[in-house]
Amino acid sequence: MKIISIVGYKKTGKTTLVGKLVTALKQHGSVGTIKHLKEHDINATDTDTWKHAQAGADVVVAVTPNELVKFSRNNDLESALDELADAGMDFAIVEGFKDSKLPKIALGDLETPEIVKRCDTLESVDIDELVDITKKQPEFHTLDSLLRKLKSSKSIEKAGAIGTFTGIVRAVTGETRTEFLEFESHGELARKKMEEICQQLTKKEGIIDVLMHHRTGIIPRGGDIVYIAVAAGHREELFPVLREAIELLKEQVPIWKKEHTAKGDWWVHDV
Repeated sequence: MKIISIVGYKKTGKTTLVGKLVTALKQHGSVGTIKHLKEHDINATDTDTWKHAQAGADVVVAVTPNELVKFSRNNDLESALDELADAGMDFAIVEGFKDSKLPKIALGDLETPEIVKRCDTLESVDIDELVDITKKQPEFHTLDSLLRKLKSSKSIEKAGAIGTFTGIVRAVTGETRTEFLEFESHGELARKKMEEICQQLTKKEGIIDVLMHHRTGIIPRGGDIVYIAVAAGHREELFPVLREAIELLKEQVPIWKKEHTAKGDWWVHDV
């Protein structure tokens, strides 16, 4: 999933721009959106869903013939992006969250990190240019979205098994407690190298397809770092390749890890 954020001051036309970009991106795939509502309360008081939540339900789902609405607690931007990726979206457009580290299209003179394109006014926007910018953004995946991609391949009918590997941030190593890990990668080179590894492993006997995704940036303890999914004709062919895939990724892909602990921070050679 490719992600872009639209930011700007009030009344600059952010929502209108989101609508235009949704329409344009729909020519290239499925599109999901996220709107930052700050302190707004969507689950209206005295509705049945509100009563469910007041009773203590952690998640409430309302279903109509045309809509499905999920109300849950303790949400953030990352969990919202995970929802869109899990739903199989090709693109995510985020309106707001100006302080996030997402790549941003800024309307007006708002100063914020990670601006990839600034548009003085809504009228000056070149939608085709914004579509190209969005399509060039790095991929964002969850395990579910990677599995969706794997199952959509033309040769999946030959598969009798799918195996996955998820690497997470280990909180405790010996007497050291990790607060979070920070990953940096050689962008395009890292992605190309992972593609090469997947293509190499797909040539092995009985292997139908291999996909992998490594997250970068700051990942908290317990958070997901890397996903690998392998489709094979039989389970006996699957497991050795799943193990080989993570070993090749660690050996060959230019990704660097910095460990942040209560005792200090340091770069780790073996990611």
